[in-house]
Amino acid sequence: MQIKDLIYKVSLISVSGRTDIDVTAICFDSRKVEKGSMFIAVRGVSSDGHSYINDVIKKGATTVVCEELPVIDGETDCTIIQVKDTSEALGIIASNFYNSPSSKLKLVGITGTNGKTTTVTLLYRLFRKLGYKTGLISTVENRIEDNVIESTHTTPDAISLNKLLADMVAAGCTHCFMEVSSHAAVQRRIAGLNFAGALFSNITHDHLDYHKTFDEYIKAKKMFFDGLPNDSFALINADDKRGRVMIQNTRAKTYTYSLLAMADFKGKLISTTMHGLEMDVDGFQAWFRLIGNFNAYNLLAVYGAAVLLGEDKEEVLMQLSSIEAAHGRFEQYQSSTNISVIVDYAHTPDALKNVLETITELKESHKIITVIGCGGNRDAAKRPVMADIACQFSDHIILTSDNPRDEDPQAILSEMDKGVRVVDKKKVLTVLDRKEAIKIACTLAAPGDILLIAGKGHETYQEIKGVKYPFDDRLIVKEVLDTLGK
Repeated sequence: MQIKDLIYKVSLISVSGRTDIDVTAICFDSRKVEKGSMFIAVRGVSSDGHSYINDVIKKGATTVVCEELPVIDGETDCTIIQVKDTSEALGIIASNFYNSPSSKLKLVGITGTNGKTTTVTLLYRLFRKLGYKTGLISTVENRIEDNVIESTHTTPDAISLNKLLADMVAAGCTHCFMEVSSHAAVQRRIAGLNFAGALFSNITHDHLDYHKTFDEYIKAKKMFFDGLPNDSFALINADDKRGRVMIQNTRAKTYTYSLLAMADFKGKLISTTMHGLEMDVDGFQAWFRLIGNFNAYNLLAVYGAAVLLGEDKEEVLMQLSSIEAAHGRFEQYQSSTNISVIVDYAHTPDALKNVLETITELKESHKIITVIGCGGNRDAAKRPVMADIACQFSDHIILTSDNPRDEDPQAILSEMDKGVRVVDKKKVLTVLDRKEAIKIACTLAAPGDILLIAGKGHETYQEIKGVKYPFDDRLIVKEVLDTLGK
């Protein structure tokens, strides 16, 4: 593809050099540049692509896209293109390079603090049951029909994302459901994509290590809706007070879903048990295999999106009633001695509270034992809050390591411990080793008790000092319970 075709729809400031030259690859990582590549100099968190422009020219790049014109070492026939925002340009160029794959299927994105993975997974499974070839882009995994592609980010970088969408189109997919993170919106990873629809679940404090303030976090989520085309739909949770903020400037057609107020898609929770929930949806009563009030919202969002995509209401509800939740989202196990184990990804205060409130409503007279940690190099302000929430709803709490990353795990636990009130000290243990923490929790559990292991959910590793060690909460708890004969 020629340079002039790749920069179609990019906001240009200046172009120096020929634009009728073929480009064989596009890169924003200077280490991947080869002869014939176009290099887009993106400003990252830890490095600035502009620093490597002379290096990529020496490696044979035909084109450089940048915000600031470089001082070139010697003479070059490399085409230099200046733009206002290279991150946005990267998204548009990536879409052009892969022949605008998002316009060839119905792409629906969901953003929000909690519920993204469950919602996109339900949509993916639902549309497959409805007979469509479908793609999935999520925190847990990416899928093209049955083909699983490892997920490294909630939302991939613009080049990987467009390649993935192009592969879906090549495989005959007609729909794709993807999570849209706040990081992806700010970093313009979704620039150039053509969304058929967007969903908003909820927003609570998270990622303040990156966004710095809650207002900036809200603005990041809102950016997704601001960029929607006028032929798309925006479906928001009317019960979240910031739902309306998301659609203030959108050009999309707007719709709402709610459990508490009048809405375009109205639900009413009738009953919930450890086996599922019953809900009235737009006058139809249906039973679902998911559990809890928070999942009632996820199901309602999925139902609304499916109807807006043209599906029959009754057929959608019938198919949804047989679908299970995503891995690591309120995933349940029952031991041989009737200990209920729940593994959940809850890693924000709101998510943890939702899970524990649900367990509290469903338990009888038995104990709740919670194993919880907080990730390193992430929003530190939520650490004491999460410990306090765990104490409010649990009979025993074990504070332990999560993914400490580059931080000292003991320092993270000390920050969590600040949220433990004096009256709760006697029911809290601090155990640095996560496997040992799970073992102690299993030892404390008696028949009928509920054990919640929170924070990692679907993850199959523990990240310590840049190294990912194999660790799966689900496998560990099964191993421990079997060893204890429970």
